[in-house]
This record gives sequence, structure tokens and C-alpha cells, in this order.
Amino acid sequence: MLDYYLLKQLTTFAKTGTLTKTAAALNITQPSVTRGMQKLEEDFGVQLFERQANRIKLTPTGELAAQEAEQLLMANQAMLTKIQNFDRGQHATTIGATIPGPLTLLPINNNLKVAETFITTDQIDSTLTSDQYTAVFSDQEIMTTDIESQFIGYEQLQVNLDQFTTFASQATVAFHDLSGMSFVVMRAIGPWSDMIKTDIPNAQFMYQDDRAAFIEIIKHSSLPFFTTNLSQKDTFFSDLSPHQIDRITVPISDEQAKMPIYINYLKRQKQQLLPFIDAISANRPE
Repeated sequence: MLDYYLLKQLTTFAKTGTLTKTAAALNITQPSVTRGMQKLEEDFGVQLFERQANRIKLTPTGELAAQEAEQLLMANQAMLTKIQNFDRGQHATTIGATIPGPLTLLPINNNLKVAETFITTDQIDSTLTSDQYTAVFSDQEIMTTDIESQFIGYEQLQVNLDQFTTFASQATVAFHDLSGMSFVVMRAIGPWSDMIKTDIPNAQFMYQDDRAAFIEIIKHSSLPFFTTNLSQKDTFFSDLSPHQIDRITVPISDEQAKMPIYINYLKRQKQQLLPFIDAISANRPE
């Protein structure tokens, strides 16, 4: 059985190129590294290193061993992470998302844990199959051997305009109508961020990372801002009185401003998630 830590020494040596740097990177002594390299050669039964008077380097066989060791260490870490994530999933439902709106539909549940940061669409598959998340909210319908999706509903983008703005009296407004305007925008809004930048010509966006700062700007300015039919359920907005917001909410009529929402999950988790999915569906606005 090959020693995990000796393999770590081998891969570190392959990256650093010297015993001194390997020892420093692993916070051990150089003699310990030297003994470790010798032990590895004994375990493999082949020559891994070419030794000269003041230098040691990997042989071609040693380079292959280092590459294979790197793959083995990565697989070992992936296995460890997957098992730990799976165990956490037995005690709590962990939710990830690529978009913030659907998180307002979550039922109150002490066994529900929500990720602090959003993921990208291309991370959905890996975060589910590694059991990092039990389910993920996204705008993607994913159907694979292991993953399936359930449609939750639509999220409708809307703009909140000062009552004296030209388009505030309209039933709907198009992206091109908002051309050249300035908006205050929360930064972490997923695909909505790229959409408004792409589809509103010549617009200016004041991005905010802090919710409290965002609310203060809303309360003390007439700048328009965006919400959705889902985000309006967030206490972030609902705790504000109408006179504090002092805006008129107008839906955006462009087709892409109506985004389908799915919950993605592993097929083996479906039965466990059915009550949760039912609760989500019950909370969504008509």
C-alpha cells in the first residue's frame, strides 16, 4: 500500500523541482523529504530519481509516477468530499442557486441550509453529483442519467420607476424604452445581470454588494431599480413601507424578461425532495 503522504511529497517535488522547496511547501525537513523519496522508490521497485552531486531530478518513470500520483490524490480528495457531503445530506437539505429569486419561495425549515454564494450554470452538474447540494434552483432544465429537473414557474423581471418617469404610467415597458437611464442594482442577481447590460442600450448601472446600502439609496433617491415577481416576496423589500420605496412597479415585456425556473436534483433524491418541491410550488405567486 502506497503512503498517501509520500505521494504528496512526490507530486510537490514534481512541481517545485528541489528538495528544499518541497520541504518548505510541506513544512517538513529536507532529510524527511530525502527519506520519503527513497521509501517511494522501494515501494515502487523502480528508479524514480536521477541523483547527481548537487542535484536530484525525476526520471521519465518518476515523471509518470508523479502524474499518476496527482490523479490518485485528486480522486482520494473527491471521494472524501463526496462522502462528507452525502452524510451532511442525510441530516439537512442543502440548496444552491444560480439565481436569487426562487430562494424567496423556500419554506421555513430548520433542516434547510442555503448556500451563501451563487453558482454558475456549468457548476450545477458537479455540485449535485458530488452531493455538495441536494438541489439547485436555476433557469436550466437538465435531464441526464443522474439528474432531472422540475419546472417551478416563471420569474418576471420588472422595473421600479419614479412616478414622474415617462413610462411609469404604462402597463408594461420594453428594455429599449429604458435606454440611457441609470439604475441601482444588486450585484448578485445571476443571469439577470448580463441580460440588463446586454438589452438596455447605453444604460448606467450602480452596483451594490451590501443590501443595507442598496436600500438606503432606494430610500433617498429616485433611481430606478429591478425586482421580480419572486423577489418582491423577500423581506428585503416587503419590510419597507410604500412611501419609503416611492416607485411604481412596471413589468418588462421582452420575452427574455420572463425566465423559466427549475429545481435540479439527483434522481435518487427525488422521493426525499417531493415534500420540499410541493412546499415550493405552494409558495410561488400565481
